[in-house]
Amino acid sequence: MEITTQQELDDLIATADKSNTIVLNEDLQITFNCEIPCNIYAHNINAWNITAHNITAHNINAWNINADNINADNIKTDNINAWNITAHNINAHNIKYFAFCIAYQSLKCESISGRRENSFHKCLDQEIEIVKKEEKVTIELTQSQLDKIKHLI
Repeated sequence: MEITTQQELDDLIATADKSNTIVLNEDLQITFNCEIPCNIYAHNINAWNITAHNITAHNINAWNINADNINADNIKTDNINAWNITAHNINAHNIKYFAFCIAYQSLKCESISGRRENSFHKCLDQEIEIVKKEEKVTIELTQSQLDKIKHLI
């Protein structure tokens, strides 16, 4: 879905539910400067600047992101491709940024790195929490082996 005018955007916003949320099952491209006074849940967001309270997305491509909360599966070059990230809380798997990434209250991720040699990241209120990625192991057992384990338990 491509929105090119404020009227088209206002029409979309008018579809927001009682919790002020719009859920789209398609890509949204907004090609003009605008404000969206509701929560956004999307798969792909392409924008120059994002200012929001809550963003839940799979892919975000932006120059600047200013948000209270960013929740994403992956934050990296091909998911969030940002020049600068400033947020109150960031909870993500992987974060890649250009120059700086600042969180005020909390920053939790599996990895974080900048693309510039002198880039930096910081959480002001607490240490950055690097969360270990859980690895899943599948074990196939015969019925006989399963019975022996049950007997031990």
